Amino acid sequence: MSDSNEAEQTGKLTVYYDGACPSCVHDRELYEKLAGPGGESVCWLDITGREQALEQEGIDPRKALRELHVRDERGRVVSALDAYILLLGRVTLLKPLAWLIGLPLIRSRLAKAYRAMVDRRLQRTGRG
Repeated sequence: MSDSNEAEQTGKLTVYYDGACPSCVHDRELYEKLAGPGGESVCWLDITGREQALEQEGIDPRKALRELHVRDERGRVVSALDAYILLLGRVTLLKPLAWLIGLPLIRSRLAKAYRAMVDRRLQRTGRG
């Protein structure tokens, strides 16, 4: 996945997303719309069928289906809600949402709900 190395060199975030998931694709499109020109600081990589490449980057392919993963400009990979907070924090309009989901009480409840939603989606599509 050479795109992630390029993203590191240019100060971009690399977002590993499930391109086989319609809601994931929709979320990406919505983010890009809300981010406007700021969205250019994000490199999107579809993880579909790229298990070996993910493993080479130190990302468990099964976890990548269940949790959003983002590699920052320093090469550090964060996942789950930390990934959302990092990604949303890049967009002025979404910074309050990043702050909100980072609050301990909200974070723990949201993490549980998110995991349940993803597990249902993967089971429904036969990938869980």
